Amino acid sequence: MFNLMFGYLRRNMPIKDIAIFLTAVTMSLLLGLSAFNYLKKDVTINDNGKQIHISTMDNTVNEVFQHLGISVKDYDFLSTSLDSKLTSKRNSIQIKRAVPVEIYIDGKTRKYMTYMDTVEEVIEDSGIKLKPIDKLEGVTLSQPVKPEMQINIIRVKEELVWEEIPIPFERVEKANHQLNKGVEKTIVEGVDGILKKEYKETYEDGRLVSKEFVSEARVQEPVTKVVEYGTVPTLLSSRGDTVRYTKVLDMTATAYTASYVDTLKKPGDSGFGICYTGMKVREGIIAVDPKVIPLGTKVYISGGPKDYGFAIAGDIGSAIKGNKIDLYYDSMKAVYSWGKRKVKVYILKEQDDARWKETDHVPGSYPKW
Repeated sequence: MFNLMFGYLRRNMPIKDIAIFLTAVTMSLLLGLSAFNYLKKDVTINDNGKQIHISTMDNTVNEVFQHLGISVKDYDFLSTSLDSKLTSKRNSIQIKRAVPVEIYIDGKTRKYMTYMDTVEEVIEDSGIKLKPIDKLEGVTLSQPVKPEMQINIIRVKEELVWEEIPIPFERVEKANHQLNKGVEKTIVEGVDGILKKEYKETYEDGRLVSKEFVSEARVQEPVTKVVEYGTVPTLLSSRGDTVRYTKVLDMTATAYTASYVDTLKKPGDSGFGICYTGMKVREGIIAVDPKVIPLGTKVYISGGPKDYGFAIAGDIGSAIKGNKIDLYYDSMKAVYSWGKRKVKVYILKEQDDARWKETDHVPGSYPKW
Protein backbone atom coordinates (compact mmCIF):
# COMPACT_ATOMS: atom_id res chain seq x y z
CA MET A 1 0.00 0.00 0.00
CA PHE A 2 2.88 2.35 0.78
CA ASN A 3 4.34 1.72 -2.70
CA LEU A 4 1.02 2.56 -4.39
CA MET A 5 0.68 5.74 -2.40
CA PHE A 6 4.30 6.76 -3.13
CA GLY A 7 3.79 6.09 -6.86
CA TYR A 8 0.68 8.24 -6.83
CA LEU A 9 2.52 11.08 -5.17
CA ARG A 10 5.41 10.94 -7.62
CA ARG A 11 3.04 11.24 -10.50
CA ASN A 12 1.06 14.12 -9.06
CA MET A 13 3.46 16.09 -6.80
CA PRO A 14 6.93 17.52 -7.04
CA ILE A 15 9.62 15.67 -5.11
CA LYS A 16 10.00 18.56 -2.69
CA ASP A 17 6.27 18.53 -1.81
CA ILE A 18 6.29 14.76 -1.41
CA ALA A 19 8.99 15.02 1.22
CA ILE A 20 7.06 17.69 3.08
CA PHE A 21 3.87 15.55 2.96
CA LEU A 22 5.53 12.40 4.21
CA THR A 23 7.14 14.33 7.02
CA ALA A 24 3.73 15.69 8.05
CA VAL A 25 2.10 12.22 7.97
CA THR A 26 4.91 10.74 10.01
CA MET A 27 4.62 13.48 12.59
CA SER A 28 0.84 12.92 12.78
CA LEU A 29 1.32 9.20 13.35
CA LEU A 30 3.88 9.79 16.00
CA LEU A 31 1.67 12.31 17.74
CA GLY A 32 -1.36 9.93 17.58
CA LEU A 33 0.69 7.06 18.93
CA SER A 34 1.97 9.22 21.74
CA ALA A 35 -1.57 10.34 22.55
CA PHE A 36 -2.79 6.72 22.60
CA ASN A 37 0.07 5.65 24.78
CA TYR A 38 -0.72 8.51 27.10
CA LEU A 39 -4.48 7.93 27.24
CA LYS A 40 -4.66 4.11 27.11
CA LYS A 41 -5.75 2.07 30.17
CA ASP A 42 -4.44 -1.42 30.89
CA VAL A 43 -7.16 -3.75 32.13
CA THR A 44 -6.79 -7.31 33.53
CA ILE A 45 -9.99 -9.31 33.95
CA ASN A 46 -10.11 -12.57 35.93
CA ASP A 47 -13.36 -14.15 34.78
CA ASN A 48 -13.80 -17.16 37.06
CA GLY A 49 -10.15 -18.09 36.60
CA LYS A 50 -9.85 -17.09 32.96
CA GLN A 51 -7.34 -14.20 32.51
CA ILE A 52 -8.06 -11.43 29.96
CA HIS A 53 -5.55 -8.59 29.36
CA ILE A 54 -6.44 -5.55 27.20
CA SER A 55 -5.40 -1.90 26.64
CA THR A 56 -8.36 0.33 25.98
CA MET A 57 -9.46 3.92 25.60
CA ASP A 58 -12.79 3.04 27.31
CA ASN A 59 -13.61 4.98 30.42
CA THR A 60 -15.79 2.57 32.47
CA VAL A 61 -15.90 -1.10 33.37
CA ASN A 62 -19.25 -1.44 31.65
CA GLU A 63 -17.78 -0.12 28.35
CA VAL A 64 -14.97 -2.65 28.52
CA PHE A 65 -17.43 -5.51 29.22
CA GLN A 66 -19.63 -4.40 26.29
CA HIS A 67 -16.65 -4.35 23.91
CA LEU A 68 -15.58 -7.81 25.14
CA GLY A 69 -19.11 -9.26 25.26
CA ILE A 70 -18.86 -10.05 28.97
CA SER A 71 -22.08 -10.13 30.99
CA VAL A 72 -22.57 -10.64 34.71
CA LYS A 73 -25.66 -11.60 36.72
CA ASP A 74 -26.86 -10.00 39.90
CA TYR A 75 -25.85 -13.12 41.91
CA ASP A 76 -22.31 -13.16 40.40
CA PHE A 77 -19.45 -11.51 42.25
CA LEU A 78 -17.89 -8.42 40.62
CA SER A 79 -14.97 -6.81 42.41
CA THR A 80 -16.06 -3.36 41.25
CA SER A 81 -19.28 -1.82 40.01
CA LEU A 82 -20.06 -1.65 36.29
CA ASP A 83 -20.09 2.14 36.28
CA SER A 84 -16.70 2.40 37.96
CA LYS A 85 -14.20 4.63 36.10
CA LEU A 86 -11.02 3.09 34.77
CA THR A 87 -7.82 4.65 36.02
CA SER A 88 -4.68 5.50 34.07
CA LYS A 89 -2.89 2.86 36.04
CA ARG A 90 -3.35 -0.86 35.70
CA ASN A 91 -6.95 -1.92 36.35
CA SER A 92 -7.76 -5.36 37.85
CA ILE A 93 -11.32 -6.71 37.72
CA GLN A 94 -12.40 -10.04 39.23
CA ILE A 95 -15.52 -11.97 38.35
CA LYS A 96 -16.68 -15.02 40.36
CA ARG A 97 -19.51 -16.87 38.69
CA ALA A 98 -22.28 -18.12 41.03
CA VAL A 99 -23.21 -21.82 40.96
CA PRO A 100 -26.47 -23.48 42.06
CA VAL A 101 -26.54 -25.34 45.40
CA GLU A 102 -29.31 -26.85 47.55
CA ILE A 103 -29.53 -26.54 51.32
CA TYR A 104 -31.79 -28.93 53.24
CA ILE A 105 -32.72 -27.63 56.70
CA ASP A 106 -35.70 -27.85 59.06
CA GLY A 107 -37.54 -30.20 56.72
CA LYS A 108 -37.28 -27.93 53.67
CA THR A 109 -34.94 -27.74 50.68
CA ARG A 110 -33.83 -24.26 49.60
CA LYS A 111 -32.05 -23.42 46.34
CA TYR A 112 -29.30 -20.80 46.19
CA MET A 113 -27.01 -19.26 43.58
CA THR A 114 -23.73 -18.62 45.29
CA TYR A 115 -20.19 -17.56 44.45
CA MET A 116 -18.86 -18.50 47.90
CA ASP A 117 -15.81 -20.73 48.10
CA THR A 118 -16.66 -23.06 50.99
CA VAL A 119 -19.71 -24.69 52.52
CA GLU A 120 -19.27 -22.62 55.68
CA GLU A 121 -19.34 -19.39 53.67
CA VAL A 122 -22.47 -20.50 51.79
CA ILE A 123 -24.28 -21.21 55.09
CA GLU A 124 -23.27 -17.87 56.59
CA ASP A 125 -24.21 -15.98 53.41
CA SER A 126 -27.65 -17.62 53.38
CA GLY A 127 -28.39 -16.25 56.83
CA ILE A 128 -28.61 -19.69 58.47
CA LYS A 129 -27.39 -19.74 62.07
CA LEU A 130 -25.72 -22.97 63.09
CA LYS A 131 -25.50 -24.04 66.70
CA PRO A 132 -22.23 -25.64 67.79
CA ILE A 133 -23.91 -29.05 68.06
CA ASP A 134 -25.67 -28.95 64.68
CA LYS A 135 -24.35 -31.45 62.16
CA LEU A 136 -23.69 -31.57 58.41
CA GLU A 137 -24.42 -34.70 56.45
CA GLY A 138 -22.28 -35.63 53.44
CA VAL A 139 -20.16 -32.44 53.47
CA THR A 140 -17.83 -30.50 55.75
CA LEU A 141 -17.66 -26.78 56.52
CA SER A 142 -14.27 -26.40 54.80
CA GLN A 143 -15.29 -28.33 51.68
CA PRO A 144 -15.09 -26.31 48.41
CA VAL A 145 -18.39 -25.49 46.77
CA LYS A 146 -19.31 -27.31 43.57
CA PRO A 147 -22.23 -26.81 41.21
CA GLU A 148 -25.37 -28.72 42.20
CA MET A 149 -23.90 -29.45 45.64
CA GLN A 150 -26.38 -30.61 48.27
CA ILE A 151 -25.79 -29.37 51.80
CA ASN A 152 -27.82 -31.24 54.42
CA ILE A 153 -28.00 -29.53 57.82
CA ILE A 154 -29.21 -31.61 60.78
CA ARG A 155 -30.57 -29.62 63.67
CA VAL A 156 -29.34 -31.14 66.93
CA LYS A 157 -31.02 -30.51 70.29
CA GLU A 158 -29.90 -31.79 73.68
CA GLU A 159 -32.17 -31.94 76.70
CA LEU A 160 -31.59 -32.98 80.30
CA VAL A 161 -34.50 -35.04 81.60
CA TRP A 162 -35.22 -36.64 84.97
CA GLU A 163 -36.91 -39.96 85.50
CA GLU A 164 -38.34 -41.03 88.84
CA ILE A 165 -37.84 -44.71 89.59
CA PRO A 166 -39.52 -46.26 92.64
CA ILE A 167 -37.27 -47.96 95.16
CA PRO A 168 -39.39 -50.87 96.45
CA PHE A 169 -39.74 -50.93 100.21
CA GLU A 170 -38.67 -53.98 102.15
CA ARG A 171 -41.00 -56.11 104.23
CA VAL A 172 -40.04 -57.25 107.69
CA GLU A 173 -42.14 -59.86 109.47
CA LYS A 174 -42.20 -60.32 113.22
CA ALA A 175 -43.89 -63.06 115.16
CA ASN A 176 -46.73 -62.02 117.43
CA HIS A 177 -47.55 -64.77 119.88
CA GLN A 178 -50.85 -63.12 120.77
CA LEU A 179 -52.28 -63.19 117.23
CA ASN A 180 -53.99 -66.15 115.66
CA LYS A 181 -52.03 -68.08 113.09
CA GLY A 182 -52.82 -66.80 109.61
CA VAL A 183 -53.60 -63.30 110.88
CA GLU A 184 -51.32 -60.40 109.98
CA LYS A 185 -51.15 -56.96 111.53
CA THR A 186 -49.38 -54.05 109.85
CA ILE A 187 -47.37 -52.04 112.35
CA VAL A 188 -45.65 -49.69 109.89
CA GLU A 189 -46.95 -49.06 106.39
CA GLY A 190 -44.31 -49.49 103.69
CA VAL A 191 -43.56 -46.57 101.40
CA ASP A 192 -41.54 -46.80 98.20
CA GLY A 193 -38.50 -44.58 97.94
CA ILE A 194 -37.73 -42.45 94.90
CA LEU A 195 -34.58 -42.61 92.81
CA LYS A 196 -34.20 -39.77 90.31
CA LYS A 197 -32.01 -40.46 87.31
CA GLU A 198 -30.79 -37.72 85.00
CA TYR A 199 -30.33 -38.44 81.30
CA LYS A 200 -29.16 -36.38 78.34
CA GLU A 201 -31.44 -36.93 75.36
CA THR A 202 -30.14 -36.00 71.92
CA TYR A 203 -32.57 -35.24 69.09
CA GLU A 204 -31.69 -34.89 65.42
CA ASP A 205 -34.34 -33.07 63.42
CA GLY A 206 -36.80 -33.86 66.21
CA ARG A 207 -35.97 -37.58 66.33
CA LEU A 208 -34.53 -39.09 69.50
CA VAL A 209 -31.21 -40.70 68.59
CA SER A 210 -29.52 -41.24 71.95
CA LYS A 211 -30.15 -41.26 75.66
CA GLU A 212 -27.11 -40.97 77.90
CA PHE A 213 -27.05 -41.49 81.67
CA VAL A 214 -25.70 -38.46 83.54
CA SER A 215 -26.32 -38.84 87.26
CA GLU A 216 -28.70 -40.17 89.89
CA ALA A 217 -29.89 -39.16 93.35
CA ARG A 218 -32.04 -40.79 96.01
CA VAL A 219 -34.56 -38.10 96.82
CA GLN A 220 -36.68 -40.24 99.11
CA GLU A 221 -35.62 -43.26 101.12
CA PRO A 222 -38.01 -46.22 101.27
CA VAL A 223 -39.87 -46.93 104.51
CA THR A 224 -39.71 -50.57 105.56
CA LYS A 225 -43.08 -52.24 106.05
CA VAL A 226 -43.32 -53.98 109.41
CA VAL A 227 -45.87 -56.76 109.70
CA GLU A 228 -46.62 -58.94 112.67
CA TYR A 229 -47.91 -62.43 112.00
CA GLY A 230 -49.81 -64.58 114.40
CA THR A 231 -48.39 -67.81 115.74
CA VAL A 232 -51.35 -69.03 117.78
CA PRO A 233 -52.94 -72.06 116.09
CA THR A 234 -56.71 -72.02 115.76
CA LEU A 235 -59.50 -74.33 114.77
CA LEU A 236 -63.16 -73.85 114.01
CA SER A 237 -65.46 -75.46 116.54
CA SER A 238 -68.55 -77.38 115.54
CA ARG A 239 -70.56 -74.28 116.43
CA GLY A 240 -68.39 -72.02 114.30
CA ASP A 241 -66.30 -70.53 117.10
CA THR A 242 -62.60 -69.86 116.55
CA VAL A 243 -60.63 -71.83 119.10
CA ARG A 244 -57.07 -70.83 119.98
CA TYR A 245 -54.73 -73.55 121.16
CA THR A 246 -51.07 -74.13 121.85
CA LYS A 247 -50.80 -77.86 121.23
CA VAL A 248 -52.84 -80.70 119.82
CA LEU A 249 -52.75 -84.33 121.02
CA ASP A 250 -54.05 -87.42 119.26
CA MET A 251 -55.80 -89.45 121.94
CA THR A 252 -58.36 -92.20 122.60
CA ALA A 253 -61.50 -91.09 124.39
CA THR A 254 -64.04 -93.11 126.36
CA ALA A 255 -66.99 -91.80 128.40
CA TYR A 256 -68.25 -92.21 131.95
CA THR A 257 -70.97 -91.09 134.37
CA ALA A 258 -71.19 -90.64 138.13
CA SER A 259 -73.14 -93.89 138.37
CA TYR A 260 -72.20 -96.79 140.62
CA VAL A 261 -71.13 -98.78 137.55
CA ASP A 262 -68.41 -96.26 136.81
CA THR A 263 -67.52 -94.91 140.28
CA LEU A 264 -68.61 -97.65 142.71
CA LYS A 265 -70.44 -94.93 144.65
CA LYS A 266 -74.09 -94.25 145.17
CA PRO A 267 -75.90 -91.04 145.89
CA GLY A 268 -75.36 -90.22 149.55
CA ASP A 269 -71.96 -91.92 149.68
CA SER A 270 -69.04 -89.74 150.67
CA GLY A 271 -67.47 -88.14 147.62
CA PHE A 272 -70.31 -89.11 145.30
CA GLY A 273 -70.36 -86.79 142.29
CA ILE A 274 -67.11 -85.09 143.31
CA CYS A 275 -64.05 -85.15 141.05
CA TYR A 276 -60.47 -85.81 142.12
CA THR A 277 -59.85 -82.06 142.03
CA GLY A 278 -62.87 -81.42 144.24
CA MET A 279 -65.00 -80.06 141.41
CA LYS A 280 -68.56 -81.28 141.12
CA VAL A 281 -68.92 -83.55 138.10
CA ARG A 282 -70.73 -82.14 135.11
CA GLU A 283 -70.48 -82.39 131.38
CA GLY A 284 -67.34 -80.57 130.38
CA ILE A 285 -65.09 -82.31 132.92
CA ILE A 286 -62.77 -85.02 131.70
CA ALA A 287 -60.49 -87.50 133.39
CA VAL A 288 -56.87 -87.41 132.27
CA ASP A 289 -53.43 -88.76 133.00
CA PRO A 290 -51.91 -85.75 134.80
CA LYS A 291 -48.52 -86.67 133.38
CA VAL A 292 -49.90 -86.02 129.90
CA ILE A 293 -52.49 -83.34 130.57
CA PRO A 294 -52.08 -81.47 133.86
CA LEU A 295 -55.17 -81.15 136.00
CA GLY A 296 -56.95 -77.86 135.50
CA THR A 297 -55.94 -77.68 131.84
CA LYS A 298 -58.63 -76.27 129.56
CA VAL A 299 -59.06 -78.16 126.29
CA TYR A 300 -61.23 -78.55 123.25
CA ILE A 301 -62.05 -82.08 122.14
CA SER A 302 -62.78 -82.78 118.48
CA GLY A 303 -63.84 -86.13 117.10
CA GLY A 304 -66.80 -88.16 116.04
CA PRO A 305 -70.00 -86.93 114.43
CA LYS A 306 -70.15 -84.21 117.05
CA ASP A 307 -67.30 -82.65 118.99
CA TYR A 308 -67.31 -83.05 122.76
CA GLY A 309 -66.31 -79.43 122.80
CA PHE A 310 -64.76 -77.36 125.56
CA ALA A 311 -63.70 -79.13 128.71
CA ILE A 312 -61.40 -78.97 131.73
CA ALA A 313 -59.09 -81.68 133.06
CA GLY A 314 -60.67 -82.11 136.50
CA ASP A 315 -60.54 -85.85 137.23
CA ILE A 316 -58.36 -88.94 137.00
CA GLY A 317 -59.02 -92.63 136.64
CA SER A 318 -57.13 -95.84 137.29
CA ALA A 319 -57.59 -96.91 133.66
CA ILE A 320 -56.75 -93.49 132.23
CA LYS A 321 -53.05 -93.65 131.45
CA GLY A 322 -51.00 -92.14 128.66
CA ASN A 323 -52.92 -90.82 125.64
CA LYS A 324 -56.29 -91.77 127.02
CA ILE A 325 -59.06 -89.53 128.35
CA ASP A 326 -62.51 -90.18 129.83
CA LEU A 327 -65.35 -87.79 129.04
CA TYR A 328 -68.08 -87.15 131.59
CA TYR A 329 -71.73 -87.36 130.52
CA ASP A 330 -74.81 -87.11 132.67
CA SER A 331 -76.55 -90.11 131.09
CA MET A 332 -75.59 -93.68 130.30
CA LYS A 333 -77.30 -93.25 126.96
CA ALA A 334 -74.79 -90.59 126.03
CA VAL A 335 -71.94 -92.77 127.31
CA TYR A 336 -73.08 -95.72 125.19
CA SER A 337 -73.57 -93.43 122.21
CA TRP A 338 -70.00 -92.12 122.53
CA GLY A 339 -68.36 -95.47 122.96
CA LYS A 340 -64.64 -95.34 122.23
CA ARG A 341 -63.23 -92.93 119.67
CA LYS A 342 -60.05 -91.37 118.34
CA VAL A 343 -60.07 -87.68 119.12
CA LYS A 344 -57.88 -84.62 118.91
CA VAL A 345 -57.38 -82.77 122.15
CA TYR A 346 -56.48 -79.10 121.70
CA ILE A 347 -54.74 -77.51 124.67
CA LEU A 348 -56.33 -74.06 124.82
CA LYS A 349 -54.20 -70.94 124.92
CA GLU A 350 -56.39 -68.98 127.35
CA GLN A 351 -55.58 -71.12 130.39
CA ASP A 352 -55.59 -68.17 132.77
CA ASP A 353 -58.81 -66.60 131.49
CA ALA A 354 -60.55 -65.44 134.66
CA ARG A 355 -63.91 -65.59 132.91
CA TRP A 356 -63.85 -69.38 132.69
CA LYS A 357 -66.65 -70.98 134.73
CA GLU A 358 -66.79 -74.49 136.01
CA THR A 359 -70.53 -74.76 135.42
CA ASP A 360 -73.05 -74.79 132.61
CA HIS A 361 -70.85 -76.57 130.06
CA VAL A 362 -72.55 -77.08 126.72
CA PRO A 363 -70.76 -79.73 124.60
CA GLY A 364 -69.39 -78.23 121.37
CA SER A 365 -69.38 -74.67 122.63
CA TYR A 366 -67.54 -72.33 124.98
CA PRO A 367 -68.57 -72.55 128.64
CA LYS A 368 -70.80 -69.68 129.61
CA TRP A 369 -69.10 -66.74 131.31
